Amino acid sequence: MTHDHDLVLRPTAAQTEAALNPPGGRNGGDLVVESLAALGATTVFGLPGQHALGVFDALRRSDLRYIGLRVENNAGFAADAYGRVTGEAAPLLLSTGPGALTSLAALQEARAASAPVLAISSQVPTAGLGGGRHGYLHELPDQAASFRGVVKSVHTVRTQSQVPSAIAEAWTSALTVPHGPVWVEIPQDVLQAETSIPVVTGGDTFPEELPPRPELTAVAADLLARAERPVIIAGGGVVRADASKKLRQLAERLQAPVVTTYGGKGAFPWTHPLSLQSWLEDRHTTDFLEDADVLLVIGSGLGELSSNYHTFAPRGRVIQIEADLGKLESNHPALGIHADARLALQALLETVEEPRTDPTAPERVREVLDKVRARIASQELTLEQDVLAAVRQALPSRAPSFWDMTILAYWAWSAFDPKAPNTMHSAQGAGGLGYAFPAALGAAAADPTHPVLAVSGDGGALYSIAELATARQYGLNVTWLIVDDGGYGILREYMTDAFGQPTATDLPGPDFVALAESFGVPGVRTSPETLETDLAKALAAPGPSVVVLPAALRMFAPTHRD
Repeated sequence: MTHDHDLVLRPTAAQTEAALNPPGGRNGGDLVVESLAALGATTVFGLPGQHALGVFDALRRSDLRYIGLRVENNAGFAADAYGRVTGEAAPLLLSTGPGALTSLAALQEARAASAPVLAISSQVPTAGLGGGRHGYLHELPDQAASFRGVVKSVHTVRTQSQVPSAIAEAWTSALTVPHGPVWVEIPQDVLQAETSIPVVTGGDTFPEELPPRPELTAVAADLLARAERPVIIAGGGVVRADASKKLRQLAERLQAPVVTTYGGKGAFPWTHPLSLQSWLEDRHTTDFLEDADVLLVIGSGLGELSSNYHTFAPRGRVIQIEADLGKLESNHPALGIHADARLALQALLETVEEPRTDPTAPERVREVLDKVRARIASQELTLEQDVLAAVRQALPSRAPSFWDMTILAYWAWSAFDPKAPNTMHSAQGAGGLGYAFPAALGAAAADPTHPVLAVSGDGGALYSIAELATARQYGLNVTWLIVDDGGYGILREYMTDAFGQPTATDLPGPDFVALAESFGVPGVRTSPETLETDLAKALAAPGPSVVVLPAALRMFAPTHRD
């Protein structure tokens, strides 16, 4: 009797001949790029370094497209965005020690946002592994230890024969839900030594699915069917799982209002009658969510930003569907369902029968949004609303946007209509500066058919200004809007509010238009009145461009201290 798991694919005669007589002139780096190509990679990001030269030498013998950035952290952000946009694992090639460590902040953001990044770093020669202090350049006692608390999995290679399997294993880990960054490190001598190992051709990997337990979805379906005031919170897990259509089907069947978290922007249509939009930093929304008798949370851990700074206290039953086990019931007791959002939503659609429906749900949604609008209108923030409206008008509906940690982005989290799923992205997962522009470059490399918008403040822009050279070198279709208020605007507000005056928040900066033009990138200085026209013109032109808006924007008043 033959079982399926006993079946072995036998090589053809041609494959056997190729394996027995591999071409010469290959090194360990070739095994890396061959493994990536066999797994389906087409584009890689990174920076060369002394220990990693074997990989970069192999790149010129491969068909992989290389996008080289100027700073490792920015390369990580570009790979993050590529992974978010495509859903594929984005290879990130790095060197040892300082080069590797410089990527940590980007990998933390990728982990928080469940972006699949396959980071491949070089290491000191094999003789230097194991914690001894041999004095190699870039040497760390335990380089992998620096990444274990940041990435999903760590894989250390010690011989050339381990390279294909380690990369395949890491690739599978990156693409198993919840998606995330993984780390592979390969010693310099392994990468540079000539190899007689056959060309890597087998690359099939099968990331494990994470279906919900049927007994749990049965209970969840019963609770939702009997609920009088069900409400849904949709997080980034819905977007990552490409489950927006299933979410809409379930919400309409239940007549359940839906609010999207900042990471879940676009998971539900902004103007739908059941859409509470994303006003999570508003007490009116918080009160509405607390009043739900059954609250379905999908793909969110209800962390600080998604819970109005932990002031949210649900009174009804909570059902939480979450692929990241660490987030499940971490903030609120719930019927916890450890599952991929798409599979769980499908199970609920198949299980919920004849639910109660509240015909007043759209009216109650309108009442909440009217209260939110009235609160914002009372604060005389016309400039901020006009600027955000101008950005929305100028940006084509299917064009992706990437937002740095800046006041206009904080407005956008709550008030910006993304128009489509998986088009609005920010660094709110880990909260680091400098994300927007290099991430936008990664998105433009993934899909050149749409212009890409990056939005930064002047402080965040200086983190990634070097990547203007990258944008110019590769002709990437990214427009960078820099809102210049001469400092860290939001920190200025926070410090003034907390201590009466700010410290270390003013940043005398460069002329960003002249700086962009020095890189060969066209730049324009705009105003709130001309922003829509200038931004639309820049987005319509091929290649990179910079639009600078000198403006001091303010945040709307928070409600979590009320």
